[in-house]
Amino acid sequence: MTPSSPSPAPTGLPELRSRIDAVDERILGLLNERARLAGEVGELKRALVPGAPFYAPERERQVVHRLAALNPGPFPGEAVRPVFQEIMSACLSLERPLRVAFLGPEGTFTHQAVKHQFGGSILALPQGSIPSVFQAVERGQADHGVVPVENATEGLVDSTLDTFLESPLRITAEILLPVEQALLLRPGGEWAQVRRVYSHPQALGQCQRWLAGHLPCASHVAAPSTAEAARMAREDPDGAAVASKLAAGIFDLRVAAESIQDLDGNATRFLVLGRAATGPTGRDRTSLVATVQDGPGALLRLLEPLARRGLNLSRIQSRPTRRKAWEHAFFLDVQGHEQEEPLAAALAELREVAASVKLLGSYPLAQEPSL
Repeated sequence: MTPSSPSPAPTGLPELRSRIDAVDERILGLLNERARLAGEVGELKRALVPGAPFYAPERERQVVHRLAALNPGPFPGEAVRPVFQEIMSACLSLERPLRVAFLGPEGTFTHQAVKHQFGGSILALPQGSIPSVFQAVERGQADHGVVPVENATEGLVDSTLDTFLESPLRITAEILLPVEQALLLRPGGEWAQVRRVYSHPQALGQCQRWLAGHLPCASHVAAPSTAEAARMAREDPDGAAVASKLAAGIFDLRVAAESIQDLDGNATRFLVLGRAATGPTGRDRTSLVATVQDGPGALLRLLEPLARRGLNLSRIQSRPTRRKAWEHAFFLDVQGHEQEEPLAAALAELREVAASVKLLGSYPLAQEPSL
């Protein structure tokens, strides 16, 4: 019996590959044309409005939504946003790399949110605390900042709310990311040799059932962050880490298992900080903080201008102001943009009935993550 010879390549395959090469060359030419036009836009903006920000999240949202709606396929619709996010990021970097401060270290979910929002052609600046992220933007060391504000299962991040009380920064965008934990091992490492699993206590708690079922004999070691857990696992021959897939690439680990969190549907909301206001897109959220005089009906007077106009209040949270004993500030998220009715009228009335009203920003609603 003679061995069978390899099947011949289908006729026409070289021609198809040649046509793909030609398409790729046209795409490259169009990318360079887009980069040149983006440069002209930047020069015109600087001439007309000196000091104007060159990153406009409302414009990026409109571009992506328009292209997603125009996409007839078969190119996957879910790939339109990340592809054009990278294109826009690269074009912006021709003026200068966008500097983005974030709650570090590298490899955390906040770092992942930065990449999701701004693409890879930026200068990411990890900071040691949430107030440090605010300070980096306030001092001009960064153009924007990214901080977590809310987790679907763990609730609000108090440090972010408290820092807004004194900061002049505005919210320019929001990011929603699914929290998907992975088990990371050293290259060549096997499950059977794992004796210690490193991670942040919150991440270990999110994967408790999975770890008990798959690594019942491994001890759990708390780390300051999931990124630090990945670094610790890289140095431990018998260690593993619960962290993001992004951390695997940074610390030269392999992803041994994906989506090991016990509950599906967990997501974290992040805020993008900046110094300039964001224009309306037609699908926006406005965040503000208000204080009221203590007394009967104080909260009702605060909410009534919104309710009477049918405005959707998606979040209200009370926090002590730390300026006076028992004085509280109310953080509110309302559907709509501060420049547009009926929210503009409601804000004007709020300023009459509240002791103080501070707008934190109006910004495009984030697209719900695919969980």
